[in-house]
Amino acid sequence: MAARPVWHAGSGQVRNRRFSGNFLSVLAVVWAGGRLAPVRWIARCLLLLLLLAGGGAWWFREPLGEWLTGRGLPVVVVEAPPTPDPERYGVMVKDLARWRLELAEAYRAAGDPAVRRSVEADARMVLELALPEMMRCWLGTPWDFHGTAERPGEGRIACGYFVSTVLRDAGFRVDRFKLAQQPSENILRTFLPRAACTLSIGKSYEEFSNDAARLEPGIYVIGLDTHVAFLVVPGDGGFRFVHASGSKPWCVVDEGRDEAEVLKRSSWRMLGNLTADSDVLRRWLAGEPIPVRGA
Repeated sequence: MAARPVWHAGSGQVRNRRFSGNFLSVLAVVWAGGRLAPVRWIARCLLLLLLLAGGGAWWFREPLGEWLTGRGLPVVVVEAPPTPDPERYGVMVKDLARWRLELAEAYRAAGDPAVRRSVEADARMVLELALPEMMRCWLGTPWDFHGTAERPGEGRIACGYFVSTVLRDAGFRVDRFKLAQQPSENILRTFLPRAACTLSIGKSYEEFSNDAARLEPGIYVIGLDTHVAFLVVPGDGGFRFVHASGSKPWCVVDEGRDEAEVLKRSSWRMLGNLTADSDVLRRWLAGEPIPVRGA
């Protein structure tokens, strides 16, 4: 019985003398008489292909299997750039407005503080589910320092306008123009007291990102040296940095810890958790106008 042929990785050869001899004899038979008429020569070429595809495929089944399944070969995945989704955004804005009204009615009807706390917890859950999806509808929208787009993909957007527009469309009654034109600290302090904000200056990115990954889950607004953004902390040991980037690729992006170059470069970082603050949730439920700090 013929010994099992062994495939030598990288050599492209099967090392088995008995098999090699038989295979070469087949080649000799097929290729013999190279002076035959073209039709017969082509027929013999086809026979050779059939032999390779049939019996040859059996001997080469392992390397062929790896090739067909992609194992052992580098796979290059080219991701398409994100596309803004204004239609989905519009649906989400309407749905979130309806959910806010239903929760607000339940909140007003609740006489028991425990029931109100339960409604606030529901409001927090709804915002933490809806806000990241609303942000992602903006992905790919071009950035511009003076950009004031109202909807995803319909014009250009600056970092402050991205934050203020998403918050306004999520149901926070705030003047998006005045809010967007404020320094990032004032944007944060429009919603949160100073005690609810954390400021770090000169901290290394490794230390900051380790701390950020351990933060309480929620939707954070984060201010940097000359930038403002959202920090989405899901509570799984990571975070997402969603912002209108004035650096490459110059559009709204959703970045993980390793890709967040703008966040890495900043030495001044101030952040606060909007969805963990009871006063923020109550103002959202009540539809209360929110004055812009510094305006």
